[in-house]
Amino acid sequence: MKARDIVRARGHPLIQGTHPTTFEVTRDETLTVTGDCIIAVAADKGAADLDPDLKTVLRDDRAVLTTRLTAGNETVEIRSRGSAAFTLDHPADLVWRRSDFVSDRTVGIRSDSVAATLPRPFIEALRRGEELVVELEAEVPENDCPQDAMARGAGA
Repeated sequence: MKARDIVRARGHPLIQGTHPTTFEVTRDETLTVTGDCIIAVAADKGAADLDPDLKTVLRDDRAVLTTRLTAGNETVEIRSRGSAAFTLDHPADLVWRRSDFVSDRTVGIRSDSVAATLPRPFIEALRRGEELVVELEAEVPENDCPQDAMARGAGA
């Protein structure tokens, strides 16, 4: 099973991209220097607004989330995991986490990239106020059940 959605936001001069465990995209219009995980503001969606099919897939512990972030000429791809614990009902925020921590804002856990590891040219594009396009694609891999393996002779 596979599902997709796209979120549009924009950069801001105060974006730092230095948080060591998360990154966030928010519907909020403003940003302060303490928001070191926020990479974009003025998003057109929060977690609650994501496509219902995407939310269904993300709520599976086996789900793999591929997030493609594009700002200006810079594109970054991040891999994360889903969780049955996701509520995905925060009205303003989308958060990707390196850890397994889950809140109503969490859209990905065990992310292979966080704000501090994003390429600096990408962060600079966001500081210039470039539009950010966030493409989310989640998939639950097809797993063989034991009967399928037996039918192929793998168990013989």
